[in-house]
Amino acid sequence: MLTGIEEVDWASLGHAYGPADDVPELLRGLASADPAERETALDGMYGAVHHQGDVYDSTLACIPFLLELVADPAVQDRGCIVELLTSIGGIELDDDEELDELDPDDEEFIPAANYAMAAAAIAAGADVFLGLVSDPDPEVRLAAPCALASLHPEPARVLTLLRERLTVERDTEVRLALVAAVGRIALRHAALRAETVDWLGWLARAAQDPGLRLAALAQRARCAPGDIPDDIVPWVTGLLEEIRTSAPGPTAPGAERAATPTLIGQVRELLEEHAAGRPAPWTEELLRTLHAALDDRVDDRIALILAQLRSPDWGQRSDAIWLCGGLIRIWRGRYEEVVRLVGAQLNDPEPRLREAATSFLERLFELGAPAADALAARLAVGSGPGAGAVPGGVGGVGGGGPRGGSGLGGSPQNGFVGRSGRDGALLALARAGDTRAVPLLARALEEREVRRELLYAMDGLGPSAAMLAPLLRRRLAEVELDERLYDRAAPLLYALAAVRGSQAVPEVLRVLRGAPANRRDWVRESALRTLAAFGPAAQEAVPDMRGLLAAESATVATAAARALWAAEGDLGEVLTALERWLRPGASGADWCSAAQALGEIGPAAASAAPALGPGLASRDLWVRVRSAAALWRVSGDAAAALPVLLAAWEENRHARVDVAECLAEMGPAASGAQLVILTELTRRRRHNAREGASGSHDIHLDEKLLTVCRAALARMERGAF
Repeated sequence: MLTGIEEVDWASLGHAYGPADDVPELLRGLASADPAERETALDGMYGAVHHQGDVYDSTLACIPFLLELVADPAVQDRGCIVELLTSIGGIELDDDEELDELDPDDEEFIPAANYAMAAAAIAAGADVFLGLVSDPDPEVRLAAPCALASLHPEPARVLTLLRERLTVERDTEVRLALVAAVGRIALRHAALRAETVDWLGWLARAAQDPGLRLAALAQRARCAPGDIPDDIVPWVTGLLEEIRTSAPGPTAPGAERAATPTLIGQVRELLEEHAAGRPAPWTEELLRTLHAALDDRVDDRIALILAQLRSPDWGQRSDAIWLCGGLIRIWRGRYEEVVRLVGAQLNDPEPRLREAATSFLERLFELGAPAADALAARLAVGSGPGAGAVPGGVGGVGGGGPRGGSGLGGSPQNGFVGRSGRDGALLALARAGDTRAVPLLARALEEREVRRELLYAMDGLGPSAAMLAPLLRRRLAEVELDERLYDRAAPLLYALAAVRGSQAVPEVLRVLRGAPANRRDWVRESALRTLAAFGPAAQEAVPDMRGLLAAESATVATAAARALWAAEGDLGEVLTALERWLRPGASGADWCSAAQALGEIGPAAASAAPALGPGLASRDLWVRVRSAAALWRVSGDAAAALPVLLAAWEENRHARVDVAECLAEMGPAASGAQLVILTELTRRRRHNAREGASGSHDIHLDEKLLTVCRAALARMERGAF
């Protein structure tokens, strides 16, 4: 085994972390009789030799040895090695001519060439995978179909083999893998697609196993998304019900494996935990494939999710929540009933379902309103007398006990806490703007640790949140003026600004004056923004504001100017301080800070309009946006501002919220933007949707854009009559 491994000069090869002289040990580890050693070696292969999908010269040198290990029936866990080879050889370049266009002396040439060489090397030995479809090890049979579909150079031969194997295979998940591989071949090879789509359609109707019919239907939709039947929702719903009623009970857990301190081991454990207690965990992946094929058919996708959320099977309901998370993040739609049904899961006895529901609701902000009653009811559990016995309390982290410091983070404890716990439900309720969150936030502020997101959620609760000011003030007074000041104080300062807690001016001044060198400017900016929110009530801080007008940091100086204006209403020194940053050579960020501050001051700063003019022609999009918005707000010059704002709208979708806010303020003066606004309101896809990535505020920002666009359109239309 591993013949010739010592003949390779591994030290002259490299991987993600330097010389590859440790690779022979990893390869031998893959063949070890010890499961922990095998898992550690596999983790090393993914972590270094195939780091984040990269292919190094050492990766290429490994391919013959990996193929040898796969072919040896004495080696255990060969399915994992098949998956590794599939990943190494399955990277497809976007353009076949890319290699020809690269300079051989360019450092990018080697990695690009390596991908092609890896695919060729594995394809040359891909016949080894043919025999694995009937291997005694079901894990090997599970991995082999995808390897064949991705890597074997004779797709027609593979297609015949996979379809024949389906007639004798008895393992459910392997059968599904065979169907998925058939679909993969159809997608990759257009000459085989029509025949394969017909076969998948036949299988979706003729197979006895409802799971197999669902798999065939999902793959057919994936291969022919333009030909998905209109009755897809009742068809899939019926199959899910068949699967629920015919599937055997939850499978007993397999033999426990020794835990390994590796990422691979952690992923394996998470997957095992996710599948535990579920008779058909594989339906999630089938439905994910189907949802991807349905794409912008949002109403059909919502209907499928609603059907799942009403299922007696908690696993199907959990899957529906995770699937809806991807749907609502990308597509606009009517989600009220979905949100209400997700809220109903908060009282389910299955903790994984509660966790999924809470995680989903946390990101909805105003869209979470239909679940507000369920959230409030869940939070009411244990909130009466004796509630202190609930692990972790309302605040989530840290539980009861004596107060000590003002930490704002923490790790999950036992009970309904952490991301899936009471603080998660409270966060969702607060972000939904429901005032029932206020007394619960007060209790949270009495805890030793407070989840920082709760503090940032106080800005949507209106006047009722004013009662939180004394608690926030007390916590800010306890924050130590050390190197961690910004992390601890910034969320509290934000919350105090949100609730207009002007009685905390002395505590805010203490932070402003005591900021350490570490992130000093960040601390000062946060404190000044809070003082600006207090307005005239911050008179005590005027000398400090005035002293910081000359700060070397634009963010600090402009925040000081804005706070001074809010406190005194005197533009004497304020305009001079702001115009200082509207000079040739100023950085884009500095210019934006000054322009935004002028815009917040408004018409009183009209004399600064000429200084903003050069910003309209800047190469920096954000300088143009901030300058145009500020110009309108200080001078009302729509003729100069509107073209700049509309150009930025088209150039960068992430500028649209800022632009729309300004258009809404312009009202009839922005009537030339009416078509732009109408077009945005008719789009189904969220303006900031990103495939494979998301931010916690993405949905909120898009819903804000829609709200502002409606307001802008209403003002424009009123001005037309």
